[in-house]
Amino acid sequence: MSLHRKGRAALVLALVAVVGMAFRVSWNALRDIAGAVGADDTAAMLYPFVVDGLMALALIATLVLTGDARRFALRVLGAYTIASLVLNYVHGLVPELHGRTVDWGRLADWDPANWALVLLATSLPVGSIYFGSDLVAKVLHHRPAPIPATAANMEESTETERKRSTADLEESTPPQITAPVVRVPDRSPVDHRKPALALKPLPQIDPAPIAPIERRAVAAESTRPRRATGRVPAAAKSTRPKRTPEQLLTEARTATAGLPDEKVTAEGIRREIHTSPVNARMLRDALLAERAAASAV
Repeated sequence: MSLHRKGRAALVLALVAVVGMAFRVSWNALRDIAGAVGADDTAAMLYPFVVDGLMALALIATLVLTGDARRFALRVLGAYTIASLVLNYVHGLVPELHGRTVDWGRLADWDPANWALVLLATSLPVGSIYFGSDLVAKVLHHRPAPIPATAANMEESTETERKRSTADLEESTPPQITAPVVRVPDRSPVDHRKPALALKPLPQIDPAPIAPIERRAVAAESTRPRRATGRVPAAAKSTRPKRTPEQLLTEARTATAGLPDEKVTAEGIRREIHTSPVNARMLRDALLAERAAASAV
């Protein structure tokens, strides 16, 4: 594993070195082209980064993006590669560009070719702004697709679940016993025209005596609580004496003495004197009847 990583690191470093040297060669030609189309010294030095730098950005985008976005990045990479190749080719054909003695805006003797080359050289920076921004936005908004589960991972996961399930079982499950189904033949239809055959009685066979089997009763230990049987002890009985209806009515009058008729309810009487709901309703009706009779007088 360590040798594999070292080999990959060495390959990447060699690629970076080759790309750096190629950029240096192309940088010379593109700088002279930029000076010929009117760029100052600073702009001419930055011009190669505009063209070849976008090529590097498009190459990285093709490694990250997928689908239509990846195809768009490949088109940008191909277009700027061809543009850089054309400008480097023109730089090799026009010796005056090396010493910057060429006329300003003159890259070819034939006017249509010159116009096309000047348009190409001046449009590349604008294209770098547009395409570079679009590629960066696509890379930032890209969401990688989930990695599909391979057969090895699925097999390993299945094996893990199988081992886990086997370890959870304390004992093996006994096989389920299915009783065989015996089909009883259908009874043949009785022909009433034929006389029934007389069946001979079978000789009676006395059953063989069965020796008694001694069984020992084993008391089953039960964890369920036993239900109380018999009489309730005196200590468990309520010590409060049972009240008569007259006593309940007297207590109800006292509890509802200062209440208006609409607030005399069975629930309120039940809570105040601690009686049953049936008695509370009877007391309520009696109290309301007494009040109605008193108000009528």
